Amino acid sequence: MDIRKIKKLIEMLQESDLREIEVKEGEESVRIARGGSIEHYQVQAPVQASTQANPSPAAEAAEEMPQSISGNNIISPIVGTFYRKPAPNKPAFVEIGDKVKAGDVVCIVEAMKMMNEIKSDFSGTVKSIEVDDAAPVEFGQILIVID
Repeated sequence: MDIRKIKKLIEMLQESDLREIEVKEGEESVRIARGGSIEHYQVQAPVQASTQANPSPAAEAAEEMPQSISGNNIISPIVGTFYRKPAPNKPAFVEIGDKVKAGDVVCIVEAMKMMNEIKSDFSGTVKSIEVDDAAPVEFGQILIVID
C-alpha cells in the first residue's frame, strides 16, 4: 500500500471522531488506531478435567511467567519495534520511577519506517517498562505501566 494513502488515512482519522480505521486492498491491509485508553477483556475457556498427572510444558511455562504489575497500562496501538529513546545517542524518554503527565511521550514504536510517538494517557509514576529496547511488539501489548 502506498505511503501517501496511509498518510491520508491518518489525516482522515485525526479530522474525524473515529478511533480506528482498517482498510484492505487486495492482500494488503492497514489498521490505524488513535491513541487513547483501550480496554482489554480476557475471555477464559471452560476448564476441562484432565486425567493427565503431569502438566503440559505450555502450562508449566505459563506458571513460570511473571505476573504483570497492576496499574494503568500504556499499550502498543500498532505492530512494530519498541524504542525507549528518540535516537541511539539520546537518553530514554522515561525510566522506572519517573513522574509523567498525560500527553507526555514515553516511547516510540516504529512501523513501516515511520516513528510513532506513544504518549501517556495517564499521569503518575512509571512502575515498570515491560518491553526491552528495540524489541518487536504486537498490537495491544503492554509497553509501560503507570501508577
